[in-house]
Amino acid sequence: MKIYDRQTESYEEIEQFGAGKLNFLYNNPFGRLFLRIAVSSFVSDIYAKKKSKKSSCKDIPEFIRNHNIDMGDYEDKEYESFNDFFTRKIKPGKRPVDMDPKAFISPCDSKLLVYKIDSNTGMNIKGREYTVDEILGGTGDAQEFKDGIAMVFRLTVDDYHRYCFPDSGSVISRKQIKGKLHTVSPISKDHRIYHENTRSVSILKTDNFGIIAYIEVGAMLVGRIVDEGADDFSKGQEKGHFEPGGSTVIILANNIKIDEDIMEQSVSGIETKVRYGERIGTAL
Repeated sequence: MKIYDRQTESYEEIEQFGAGKLNFLYNNPFGRLFLRIAVSSFVSDIYAKKKSKKSSCKDIPEFIRNHNIDMGDYEDKEYESFNDFFTRKIKPGKRPVDMDPKAFISPCDSKLLVYKIDSNTGMNIKGREYTVDEILGGTGDAQEFKDGIAMVFRLTVDDYHRYCFPDSGSVISRKQIKGKLHTVSPISKDHRIYHENTRSVSILKTDNFGIIAYIEVGAMLVGRIVDEGADDFSKGQEKGHFEPGGSTVIILANNIKIDEDIMEQSVSGIETKVRYGERIGTAL
């Protein structure tokens, strides 16, 4: 996959973690027989228990090497398990938050694509048709986001898996939606993953961007979306974290102008590499 790095203004190729196994599950007739089991919470729970054991620490050094993770960004500690490492915390100052009130920030380290929401509150995400109501699971007013944008932040295994609030404000409502755990990689393109997958939906009233929907989407081997449960929040405050696997945050909004470099790449279907706390747009 090709992504755009806005810091270096260049493109880079990234490999899909576990691509061979995922291709087998999604694209091989025999593999698809096992897909229903693979996307269940049962498999995720088994994986989580295995990776919570002290013995799983042996997997950490190779994982760091294979994914070129700069451990200088993260807290110095002795990890108790692979899960403990995966949910590691950043060192102070390594993810500065743009505190300009009009700056809309990325909630996480991720690969970002932006889509237009039409006047009928529909959108085409990665070649699949969705409605706002489907993604929200009936939470909130879909009309709130007509003619707005959907920001899809795809986290891969090398990313920092904690995410934050993009502005100060308060939580209007929360809803947990049980579902499947398809991979969020392009390999699952034939599935409507943002409608089918387990997700957590929050409707937020923000101080500078009006009402936004903030959706955490579970993915293969991600059995837990851990929300800190804040009712009132400040910009850059940690909202929660994902446990092992890749996953996605989706934000729906109607009062944001996304930076031109990101929009240019999104129109071409190319994800832009963004970081927790950096400006990606401004208030309209």
